[in-house]
Amino acid sequence: MSDASERTAALEAEDIARANWYGLIGRLFYAPPDPNLLAEISRSGPGGKEAEGGGGLVVAWRALQEACRSAYPAVVRQEYDTLFVGVGKAQVTPYLSGYAEAASPDRYLVRLREQLDAWGLARREDVSEVEDHIAGISDIMRWLIENQRPLAEQQQFFQDFAYRGATALCAAVQKSTSASFYKPVASLAASFLEIEKAAFEMGGTA
Repeated sequence: MSDASERTAALEAEDIARANWYGLIGRLFYAPPDPNLLAEISRSGPGGKEAEGGGGLVVAWRALQEACRSAYPAVVRQEYDTLFVGVGKAQVTPYLSGYAEAASPDRYLVRLREQLDAWGLARREDVSEVEDHIAGISDIMRWLIENQRPLAEQQQFFQDFAYRGATALCAAVQKSTSASFYKPVASLAASFLEIEKAAFEMGGTA
C-alpha cells in the first residue's frame, strides 16, 4: 500500500467526505465536466453527516444532479469558457485574491506562496494557473485533510485563503446572466463552505 493510500485509510469517514467535496469543487471549477463526470454525479449520492436530513447541501447536490442529467457537454464547455476564460477578460474570475483582498491582491498571493513554501508545496511546471485559482485552493484544503494536518492549521488556511474569496466567487457566478450549469455548482460549493465554516467555529468538522 502506498503512503497516500495508507493516509487515506487512516482518515475518519467524515474527513474522507470533506476531502472528496473539496476534490469535486476543485475539479468542476478547474475545467468543464466531461460526459463521464456528468454521469458519475448524476448517479452518486452526497457523503458525510452533512448529507443527512435533507439540509442545504443535499438540496444543492440534487439541483446539481438535475443539471448534470440534462447537460450537454459542448454547451457546458461553452458556458465555462464564457464565464471563466472569456475573450480579453473573463466575466467571472476564478482567482480568489481579487475577491479576498480587492485592494491588495498581490499581498494575498505573497502570503499564499509563503505558506505553500513552508509546507514544501509548489505549482507543477505543467500548470499555467496562478496558485490562487479556486481549484488550487480546494486542492490544498484536500491535501491538508488527507495528510491529517492539525485542525487548527486547516482552519487557519480556510480562513486566510479559502472562505472569503470562494464564497464571493460563488456569489458572482450566481449573479452572472451567462451562468446556467454553473449556478448549481456555485450553490453546492457555497453550501459546503458554510458547513465547513460552522464546523471550524464549533471546534471540529462536520
